[in-house]
Amino acid sequence: MSPRPPPRPSRRSRRRFSTACCLLLLALALVPSAAAKSSHRPISDNEIRQKKEACYTDIENGLWGWACRSSPTEKENCVLRCLSPECYDLIYGGDPLEEGELDYVRGQEYKYCMHNCLPLEKA
Repeated sequence: MSPRPPPRPSRRSRRRFSTACCLLLLALALVPSAAAKSSHRPISDNEIRQKKEACYTDIENGLWGWACRSSPTEKENCVLRCLSPECYDLIYGGDPLEEGELDYVRGQEYKYCMHNCLPLEKA
């Protein structure tokens, strides 16, 4: 007796295999990964402080233009915009800080937005 060659997979079994692979890939794509979950954590005070220092440095180096260095209030508006353009537009967009203005309520709203509304962005 001659040895029998191994059976070739049928078209049906190949189709099932490719369908199963597609379903597995789709399931993996839809399941949120651990990395995706960690990127949606709120930003910490320390991370805000570090980013704020970087924004001040950029402004002092002229990367935001002369207007951002023209007065302390303009500098603060630019720093807030640098930290989070989305929160700045939401809280201060139509009414930026004016010279000498201290707006505690909007400052707290901005801080809340930074901590709770925006996921951490990796630079």
